[in-house]
Amino acid sequence: MTPAIFGISGPSLTADERAFFKEADPAGYILFARNCETRDQMRALTDDLRSIHGRDRLIVSIDQEGGRVARMKPPEWPKYPAGEAFAKLYDIAPASAIEAARVNAEAMARELALVGVSVDYHAPFDVRRPETDDVIGDRALGSEPMQVAALGRAVLDGMARVGVVGCLKHMPGHGRATADSHKELPLVTASEEELETDIEPFRTLSSHPLGMSAHIVFSAWDADNPATLSKKVIDDIIRGKIGFDGLLLSDDIDMQALDGTIPDRGAAALAAGCDIILNCWAKMDDQQEIANRFPDLSEASKARLDRVHDAMGEAPEGVDTAELLAKRDALLAIAEAAA
Repeated sequence: MTPAIFGISGPSLTADERAFFKEADPAGYILFARNCETRDQMRALTDDLRSIHGRDRLIVSIDQEGGRVARMKPPEWPKYPAGEAFAKLYDIAPASAIEAARVNAEAMARELALVGVSVDYHAPFDVRRPETDDVIGDRALGSEPMQVAALGRAVLDGMARVGVVGCLKHMPGHGRATADSHKELPLVTASEEELETDIEPFRTLSSHPLGMSAHIVFSAWDADNPATLSKKVIDDIIRGKIGFDGLLLSDDIDMQALDGTIPDRGAAALAAGCDIILNCWAKMDDQQEIANRFPDLSEASKARLDRVHDAMGEAPEGVDTAELLAKRDALLAIAEAAA
């Protein structure tokens, strides 16, 4: 099994993709807006992917948070609020905010499960600060670690109720970054003591089976390498201080924060301790080179991947998405009334 999650070029598999994926046997796939046109089309695509592997439990993933980060868009799918909506409610009524975040995530995950998506890269556990770059911005669940952990746990729990696995991202924290890692490499110069605040939400949820690294240099830990490519950060901070022993994905290795060829970036991420490379751009040459260079998962990574598969489930019958959204809206109205 190739230790990679690959992108797909369009709304259905090409003949070349189908043949390559069957031979390479990647750990999973990631979908973008280019792959999400209608419910029936998405279900056909995800069924096709599972037929290649001959099993139901497979990472078929997406970034579906709500707000600016939504691959499945209206009018085919409902529009969901960004994390900031729940953060604002938390300031007024914490218990109501936690329940609103849970039912919102459950409704969203039901839409994912119905089209065959098993993993959502949600929620961001990044602690928001005044200087936080807009790439996180209103996606954040708050500026206090306890609040971020409480709302993030609610998101993970809501998705788990319908069999979708969420993700802890972006470890060890994107909140202090003042640049967008899609475009350039951020540098965080905070002290180790200051960074305790950033890792706290991840530490609280460290038993979750799936997480994602950040393409950020933390000079207090490793001044030479971003976290994704830093053995010290992954071993000492993510695996050590945070205590995360789940499946660790790199953030997208196609992002401009990283240098070198895509396969070389993937090699560095695996060498640093990431279990799986996230390769999103669906460029066949890059995918083939990754499969050729890294033909199999390590035994430790296989065991972690099995735990992610074990966390997947079937969406229960009788879940009424409209009822869940109505409950969410009634709770969010508390904050609107207080504004």
